[in-house]
Amino acid sequence: MDRFPLLIPHSDEPAGWLDVHNPYDLSVMAQVATGDSGHIEQALTSAHDLFSNRDNWLHLDQRIDIFSKVIHLVSKQKEELAQSAAAEGGKPLQDSRIEIARAIEGLKLCIDCMRGEKGSMPVVDGSAATRHHLAFTTLEPIGVVVAVSAFNHPFNLIVHQIGPALAAGCPVIVKPSGDTPLSCLKLARLFHQAGLPEEWLQVAITESTPVAEHLVTAQRVGFFSFIGSAKVGWMLRSKLAPGTRCALEHGGAAPVIIAEDADLDQAISLLAKGAFYHAGQVCVSTQRIYVHKNLSKAFLKGLTQAANKLIVGDPVDEKTDVGPLIRPTEASRIIDWINEARGQGATVVCGGQKIRQTCIAPTILYNPPEACKVSQNEIFGPVVCVYDFTDMDEAIERANSLPLAFQAAVFSRNQDTIFRAYKRLNASAVMVNQHTAFRTDGMPFAGLKQSGLGVGGIHHTFRDMQIEKMLVMHSPEL
Repeated sequence: MDRFPLLIPHSDEPAGWLDVHNPYDLSVMAQVATGDSGHIEQALTSAHDLFSNRDNWLHLDQRIDIFSKVIHLVSKQKEELAQSAAAEGGKPLQDSRIEIARAIEGLKLCIDCMRGEKGSMPVVDGSAATRHHLAFTTLEPIGVVVAVSAFNHPFNLIVHQIGPALAAGCPVIVKPSGDTPLSCLKLARLFHQAGLPEEWLQVAITESTPVAEHLVTAQRVGFFSFIGSAKVGWMLRSKLAPGTRCALEHGGAAPVIIAEDADLDQAISLLAKGAFYHAGQVCVSTQRIYVHKNLSKAFLKGLTQAANKLIVGDPVDEKTDVGPLIRPTEASRIIDWINEARGQGATVVCGGQKIRQTCIAPTILYNPPEACKVSQNEIFGPVVCVYDFTDMDEAIERANSLPLAFQAAVFSRNQDTIFRAYKRLNASAVMVNQHTAFRTDGMPFAGLKQSGLGVGGIHHTFRDMQIEKMLVMHSPEL
């Protein structure tokens, strides 16, 4: 069995060892070393000292060279990395391969950010009192970045957090999910292999929640990047040291509106993917579908047929479409929510049961009450809710009824219907004739309301992790 040591240079012996389980068969895949508050102090001190001495900063050409080498290394090992990510996180291999390919593109986007790095020339001589002045700005790293990540995209989420930070010139301490730390550790090793000094990228798997809070809330943290549950994210934000900037990415309960004139075959095909991709463990997974009453019978029939064709099984099997939930407790929670909806009058059109300890059959619930958990909260499982509507504005109002807002979608062939939905839906992005989980790595990606804070995406994160510094010159010759 592989054992992964702490990636904190010159650290003491680990506090302990954490078993990493395969979520499909619950076997132990590997063990990773964990750190206590002493290890966190070592990591913070190392990163802060590195940043404080400007002679240690990596020049732009050095950073570009390192990223170029990392891209080469990841590309050479992409199948091995995809297999590892599928085994530890449960995302089917076919989708994990896409995740690694996206990660490579994300690393390339980091190089684009660095090559396009620029400041500005503000106008400072626009009045008689400010004549003879010239100003320009440059961009500098914001400081030590602490990144806390989620399990559901164990390789690409790390790229989205540490890639822009390192590209911006910030030392990084990253805490991956304890369920899926292996992809993060492997990526960090590739950066080190590419020539990045170890102090610039440290990995901390903490032994407890208080130790993780110690890492996040330290005064030496310049920027906190969080991907995970809203409950934890907002709690940690409330404890940040004064001056620490942050970005939070939480989840949603993504709504879709299917208008009466929609292409039903297109909607069924795309929404079967959007609802059941990675067993619904995606922050913008399609969860609430509002379908015009005249189409609901045909839509339910088609979506049920599509759901029943999906193969649920071992994520490393080439044929698997839907893998396991990350933990047995999550599978049990989701079954409880399905049963609550059933008990309150929802029709379970298909699925609704466990296939094995961590696998649930793709489930469609028809008209669950608005007050039950599946209608009010992020399910984060292979469950989609379908509701009838007769009036478009009523559907939009229902879609907007939750304190969550992320990505949404509308299916229609009428431009006025499309633009009405776009203007009125509470969402940071509205997909047209596409499922809600569509994303490319350069586009802005933002949870609104309780769904997050700030804007993700490589370019936006890169800019967030820098400050704009201005120099003003005064001369009578200007």
